[in-house]
Amino acid sequence: MGLGIDFRNTIARRAAEEITNGMVVNLGIGIPSLVPNHLPKDTMVMFHAENGITGMGPSPEKGMEDENLCNAGGFPVTLNQGGSYCDSAISFGMIRRGRVDITILGSLQVSQQGDLANWIVPGKKVPGMGGAMELAQKARKVIVLMNHCDKAGNPKIMTTCTLPLTSKSCVDMIITELAVFRVTPEGLLLTELFPPYDLQEVVNKTECEFRISEVVRKISY
Repeated sequence: MGLGIDFRNTIARRAAEEITNGMVVNLGIGIPSLVPNHLPKDTMVMFHAENGITGMGPSPEKGMEDENLCNAGGFPVTLNQGGSYCDSAISFGMIRRGRVDITILGSLQVSQQGDLANWIVPGKKVPGMGGAMELAQKARKVIVLMNHCDKAGNPKIMTTCTLPLTSKSCVDMIITELAVFRVTPEGLLLTELFPPYDLQEVVNKTECEFRISEVVRKISY
């Protein structure tokens, strides 16, 4: 079962808590694209797109789109005051030099060691890896936003990923509609729950074992 719009926005709102003033933030498509909607209005953030924009603004109003201004997913965006354009080589240079503070990505699977598999399901047509490999390795913090299970009900948080990897040992935090995990050297640590879901439901829908924080925050917005 897919996520409803409220769950998607709840996940995005929790991810927005990780962003602070002055950061350069890269957003993947899907749930991550909702994160800017949940930032306080006085938060000064430069949103980066690997196709060559730093300082992306919100989606334009209908009829006000600029056909030459889009994000890496091809969707129309605006440019905030102080934003800039560059070519893809410079944009990827920013990523590879560690200039991106946080990247917030979707994923198909994440392992208990923080391995990321988010670019292909074998046998299905995909546009390519994109910037995910560089972002996963070089962003200072990698946050994954995703459904806890796939459409067939199979866990997406795994002992070992079964899909081709994008990058190994790169994920710092996982946020699903059920819970928030931090990836530690000892494995996954559950730190937060989204009511009405409880701990047992998370255990039932997670393939790998995980530790539980001494204090578990119950998120309520």
